[in-house]
Amino acid sequence: MRRTLLALIAAGVMAVSMVAPATAITGDYVEDFDHPFVGLIAFYDDAGDFSHRCSGSLIAPRVFVTAGHCTADDSTADPTDVMASARIWFRQDAGARFDGNRDPLTGYPDSCINDPAFPDAEEQCVTASTMYNYGFDNFAGFPNTRDAGVVILDKAVRLPEYGSIAPAGTLDNLKAKGSVELTVSGYGITEGTSGSAPNQSFRERLMATSTLTNLTSSWNDGYNVQTQGNGKGRGGTCAGDSGGPVFYPSTSNQIVAVTSFGKSDCGIGTDYAYRLDRAEVIAWIDSVAGKLWNP
Repeated sequence: MRRTLLALIAAGVMAVSMVAPATAITGDYVEDFDHPFVGLIAFYDDAGDFSHRCSGSLIAPRVFVTAGHCTADDSTADPTDVMASARIWFRQDAGARFDGNRDPLTGYPDSCINDPAFPDAEEQCVTASTMYNYGFDNFAGFPNTRDAGVVILDKAVRLPEYGSIAPAGTLDNLKAKGSVELTVSGYGITEGTSGSAPNQSFRERLMATSTLTNLTSSWNDGYNVQTQGNGKGRGGTCAGDSGGPVFYPSTSNQIVAVTSFGKSDCGIGTDYAYRLDRAEVIAWIDSVAGKLWNP
């Protein structure tokens, strides 16, 4: 799930336009083995039925950050309502073998399989029944979409490294001149198609380098970061990458934003992410994660 803004404004639904062929994480992507704390998260309703999937990052053994529109329960009018539960897989190929029912190795999207070939905690999936969103409400108040979410894992996942939220104002003084590189990561759609053909997804964690293009336009205004994924050696985001991290510096584990929306179909190169490097967002994460998170 990555929101397509124009479709949401017109119809108030989650959609990804399929106008032209595309690839995503778009463009020149590579398999991501550099960020083991980036996970594939599946959400479920009160009946335990699978609803949708997103991406996100573990920033502490039990604290996972994603997009607010991922944790939000769209079936209610309250923008703070959240989905009932979630499962998170940290394998790079978390759902790669999905056959329309489930992945026989990992259990995606509706179970956790303890594969004896991968005994380490980071290779298994974990559950969550506590989550929050920052008040996402179908882009009310745009461009401050409040598109941040936090999921508290039922049990700790011990990793050699975690993501970290960038200090407040990290992006503020950057010049969007096409020279600032950021890295995006996620499990989203990998091969977009045209017409009535379905989008294709590897359901693998992929990463790509994007270029910062704007922080201050009416689409951003200090709340979002606009990136460009077109060009040799660069890539962008698509549906399913929502909530996935945007790293700056590009070679670090420092998360400045989470993938949020696009103006149109995947692959046109222009992506938007909701900034986490803002004092009020950091304070909110601290308020809901409490002692589980030590910024």
